Amino acid sequence: MVRRFPQQLYRVPPGATELLLVRHGASEAVEEGRSLPMLGLHSDPPLAAEGREQAEAVCRRLAGLGIDSVVVSPLRRTAETAAPLLAMLGVQSVVEPDFREVHLGEWEGGLFRQKVADRDPVAVRMFTEERWDVIPGAEPNEDLVRRVRAAVGRVVKACSDQTVAVFTHGGVIATILAEATGSRPFAFVGVDNASISRLVVDEGRWTVRGYNDIAHLDRLARPGELGEGSGGPDR
Repeated sequence: MVRRFPQQLYRVPPGATELLLVRHGASEAVEEGRSLPMLGLHSDPPLAAEGREQAEAVCRRLAGLGIDSVVVSPLRRTAETAAPLLAMLGVQSVVEPDFREVHLGEWEGGLFRQKVADRDPVAVRMFTEERWDVIPGAEPNEDLVRRVRAAVGRVVKACSDQTVAVFTHGGVIATILAEATGSRPFAFVGVDNASISRLVVDEGRWTVRGYNDIAHLDRLARPGELGEGSGGPDR
């Protein structure tokens, strides 16, 4: 008898950790001349109305994916996005401080959005050089990579053989995926609000299994329809 070898479906290896990287829902708009609320050195706006709708949609999707643990950043927009999932699963989240958004120095408080929208020369240079610290006082790429890698390492150590929903930020997700693939620093900048990206970590190997999945948002307005782009961190 001739043996046959059909293609095999991918399965997460035993003992590995699957991270579902969820960008928070859309946060409140920035009004010219007014600063966003702050938590320490970071902008800390709540979710906008459309962000709350996005949170409900992504959490309904996640509730059917066998989530074992939920991790959030210290910033309220991730906690508010995760809240529907916590209620559905009846669990509590774990706060990982190093999953906070990129620190944008003098452009915190909402100024980042205005500078990008106005195509400020420094913003143009930031995207050209693919470095956040082109902005005065902003976080160097090397520091961002170091803390994000440490955060992933702690979650993987604590959650072996689990599927973990990580509610975090656009700049953090972009950094994780760039590190996993060895790509340019900004190759994955621009993940949509309430999107899901998938990373499997197995014995120190990072494997990307999905990027910017927004199928659960099909019935909601797209980011471009909301009047705000997704060209970087949400401030």
